[in-house]
This record gives sequence, C-alpha cells and structure tokens, in this order.
Amino acid sequence: MSDTESQLREQFMDAFANADFPVKNQMSLVPALPNGPGTKFKADDVTITAMELAAKLGKHQDFPYEDAESLVDDIIAGLKAEDMI
Repeated sequence: MSDTESQLREQFMDAFANADFPVKNQMSLVPALPNGPGTKFKADDVTITAMELAAKLGKHQDFPYEDAESLVDDIIAGLKAEDMI
C-alpha cells in the first residue's frame, strides 16, 4: 500500500465512520462529512473533494454499505481503477 493510499484510507475512515450505516446511496453519506460535499481529502500531491468522489466513483460503488470499511475499500479500488492514485 502506498503512502498516499494509506493516508487517504485513514481520512476516509475518519470521515465515514460517523455515517448512519447501513447507507443506501451517496447522499446518505453527506451528513457524516465534516464540510458536507465540499470536504477535501489530501495526501501527498493528491487532493480529492467529496463531490469528485461522488462524480467519478459512482460506478465503482455497490450500495448499500453496512460499514465504513467496505465503503472505503471500494473508494480506494475506484480511485485506483480511475488512475487517481
């Protein structure tokens, strides 16, 4: 696991840990984000907003999610598939 991936994984876990699981869609995650859809995740030279995650990774997500870990696993996999990390 790269340092960038590790840093982003930690930030995603922190952000989504407070979501009201199970979550049925992306909109269910917004209340958990510290700055709503404007929340930014930064690691090394990578900066990703929550809006970018929603727009670019929708096809890589498989809702509903029962916990933050499975959600974050799919987010990381999607970022890799889209060559964002």
